[in-house]
Amino acid sequence: MVNLILCGGAGTRLWPISRTLLPKQFVKIFGEHSLFQRVVLANSKFCSEQRIVGNAEQYFLAREQLQAINHSNTSFVLEPVGRNTAPAITLACLELPENEIVLVSPSDHIIRNEETYSNAVKRAIELASKGNLVTFGLEPTGPETGYGYIEADGEKAKRFVEKPNLETAKKYVESGNFYWNSGIFCFQAGVFLSELNEFVPAMLTACKTAYKKAIVEGSLTRIQHEDMATIPADSIDYAVMEKSEKVNVVPCSIGWSDLGSFESLYKELPQDADGNTEDARHISLGSKNCLVMSSNRQIATIDLENIMVVDTANALLVAPLASSQKVKKLVDVLKQKQPDLLHSPQTVIRPWGTYTVLEEGLHFKVKCISVNPGARLSLQKHLHRSEHWVVVSGMATATVGEETLYIRSNESTYIPSGTMHRLQNEGKLPLIIVEVQVGQYTGEDDIVRVEDDYKRDT
Repeated sequence: MVNLILCGGAGTRLWPISRTLLPKQFVKIFGEHSLFQRVVLANSKFCSEQRIVGNAEQYFLAREQLQAINHSNTSFVLEPVGRNTAPAITLACLELPENEIVLVSPSDHIIRNEETYSNAVKRAIELASKGNLVTFGLEPTGPETGYGYIEADGEKAKRFVEKPNLETAKKYVESGNFYWNSGIFCFQAGVFLSELNEFVPAMLTACKTAYKKAIVEGSLTRIQHEDMATIPADSIDYAVMEKSEKVNVVPCSIGWSDLGSFESLYKELPQDADGNTEDARHISLGSKNCLVMSSNRQIATIDLENIMVVDTANALLVAPLASSQKVKKLVDVLKQKQPDLLHSPQTVIRPWGTYTVLEEGLHFKVKCISVNPGARLSLQKHLHRSEHWVVVSGMATATVGEETLYIRSNESTYIPSGTMHRLQNEGKLPLIIVEVQVGQYTGEDDIVRVEDDYKRDT
């Protein structure tokens, strides 16, 4: 069986801990492993191969997290732009044998009851082997309005319904034959593609064209932007599951949460005697039932109840826990006013190392850059800013125009706006530099790449 792990989500409802360059599936919310790593480890127990479908921007982040858990039996399908789950699953299934059993897993969910989950997977395999499309129906623990529901007659799916209002959700739970839609699926690759061809043939045709024209490098398949953009966007539910007569449901209670809001995250985190989430950086005086998360600073609260305080290095969110679903609306406002806060956390992981924004103001930005041994940045230029590099430790090999410079600790160089340049670490220890940017615009999209070891478009 092949496990398809869907990694393309941005997790905007958990802003500010989730950003475009570090979405929630890659954040270590629960201990030493990220949600993505937990999914990989859980499913590797009964899957022979794992195929990861995700955004090209997050490929190196996923690869690094796989290396951290010594997991190598994976392949990647990279999407330059998201088109929802149906195209993602289709692209990953196209080169599989028709009878290959496929387990589709979101990368940003949590499953607590692994033994029950394993039993549910075994039953799903049995049903999928008979030519069925199988979805995991989660036994509801309450009338949730944030989830879609599946009505079932035994193991036969009758209908899928959208997120209901509270009164309708209560009726669903009381009926005993409605389940939460988990977004976890199991089927034979050929059966899924056949059903897709029945209901959305244009999507299958576009996916086949994109896949044929993809750039394949070993276990890595890169879909080209212009081809991806022609694929109709739709979810697997709308495209296939809601229309097919072959859908089965495996009812299960696996300790699942999609962590789709801070309110749902609060329920999954350890809490103290006053109902506050446990955080060594939180000092409480009379506060109760609060979600408090801090990346660095000490937080003190007095007489707060049912409040969330989410503090990161460059953004702070404070709101009633009951309003956590409104974070999505807040993100829409931020897109207009401060889009950079949605894109980048303070420290950003790159394939060559990391950078941390130390200070930023009108017409300037200060970064600490760490370059891994043997790595180098792209050959690039900036149209709107100049840069000053000061080496803190290690020795930098710098290309500035036509010159190659070797810059030691406590030495510096200057790169004028519009000048081609590159930073490289030829040493055996990390290279640390402080970069000061000065110009009318210092956004991360002011990069013109001419040559890149990692084949990034931007």
